[in-house]
Amino acid sequence: MVLMGAIIGAHGIKGEVKVKSFAGTPAAIATYGALSDAKGRFFDLTLVGKATAGKDVLIARIAGIGDRNAAEALKGVELYVARDRLPQIAGDEEFYLADLIGLNVVDQTGTALGRIVSVENYGAGDVLSIEGGPKGAFDVAFTRALVPVVDVAARRVGLDLPDGFFDRPEGEPESDDAMSAVN
Repeated sequence: MVLMGAIIGAHGIKGEVKVKSFAGTPAAIATYGALSDAKGRFFDLTLVGKATAGKDVLIARIAGIGDRNAAEALKGVELYVARDRLPQIAGDEEFYLADLIGLNVVDQTGTALGRIVSVENYGAGDVLSIEGGPKGAFDVAFTRALVPVVDVAARRVGLDLPDGFFDRPEGEPESDDAMSAVN
């Protein structure tokens, strides 16, 4: 399943909702048919406009939702589509972020650093969360400079991390256990 958007609130009094779309073209979120949430419920969206909050926030009606209270109860629901319902990607340089989950991560010398467990975006850009390697869990900004190699077919991502990337700042404890021992 690929996360396509999230309901971020109610709009008006007739059950319309504000949907933040994660699709490349925001309105495309309504072209995949009914979307589902993590609980397996389905939501059939009909777009009715754009919100003033941003270009990726849309106003939609959802079948069966007829008043503001019902719309407000959906705030925070994430909307997913099955990966096989998304368009095929034509170029080698293009991929869905969901395709990165599970790929092996290596540094510029080929040393294994772990696997990608999630791709997050906190507003400043995409971030790869990597776990299972000798350096432990870490995050890296998903930029061409830090992540110059993405080979989905080979299930591998290559990082070019700056010197000292894994060095602890002076005075920082080695682990959470060390911190609790101090307290």
